[in-house]
Amino acid sequence: MSLMITDECINCDVCEPECPNHAISQGEEIYQIDPDLCTQCVGHYDEPQCQQVCPVDCIPLDPNHEETEDQLMKKYLIISGKAA
Repeated sequence: MSLMITDECINCDVCEPECPNHAISQGEEIYQIDPDLCTQCVGHYDEPQCQQVCPVDCIPLDPNHEETEDQLMKKYLIISGKAA
C-alpha cells in the first residue's frame, strides 16, 4: 500500500528529501505522494522515512492503493532498475 499526505500537512519540507524513490513532490497546496513510485521504502529501509521525519504525523497508508509487501518489493525492483 502506498502512503498519502493528508490536509494536516504544514509544508515543512522535511519529507521530500527523505524519499529514496522521489515519490514526494510539492502539490498545489500541500506535498503529495505518487502512488506509482511509493514503496513505503521497501528495498531501501525498514520503515517509511517520510513517516519518521514528519512532525505532524500526516502520512498514513493510502486506502485507495493497497499493495502487499511482495508487490511493494516488485515495484521497488522495477523503479530501481534491478528487476530481472
